[in-house]
Amino acid sequence: MLLHINQENPQGRLISRVVEKLKQGGLIAYPTDTTYGLGCNIFNRRGIKHIYQIKQRDARKPFSFICSDLSDAANYAQISNFAFKIMKRHLPGPYTFVLDATRVVPDSLITRQKTVGIRIPDDQIALAIVRELGHPLVTTSANLTGETPLHDPVEIEATMG
Repeated sequence: MLLHINQENPQGRLISRVVEKLKQGGLIAYPTDTTYGLGCNIFNRRGIKHIYQIKQRDARKPFSFICSDLSDAANYAQISNFAFKIMKRHLPGPYTFVLDATRVVPDSLITRQKTVGIRIPDDQIALAIVRELGHPLVTTSANLTGETPLHDPVEIEATMG
């Protein structure tokens, strides 16, 4: 199903439909400030496995999270004062910060180094989704592993389902 959501002012009813799909265990493709992302609720183990399968991705390669803001990120990553200053200056934006994970993060999403990748994109749709969901999305680029990221929702649906 494709939804056409206004980029500058996302329609609440459409964001609610997306969030309902996520709460039911679904996967979504959505825009970010860099490319389209493929994501699911961070507490959805089956969804995470499904993303690995769709992308044909090595199960040892971790995913990043999309957070709504620095307060949200602090629930999932240990943010030192130094890291906070840098993140505050550069976010929202096209950066991923790798930080020590907190105990809230599901074990299946933590690397051997006990770290997580945190993103706060400069994209109103992505931010509206995570705000309404109430916790981060697992995120990865919408492409098959090793292939060029896809930038067209119709192509994403055709390629990844």
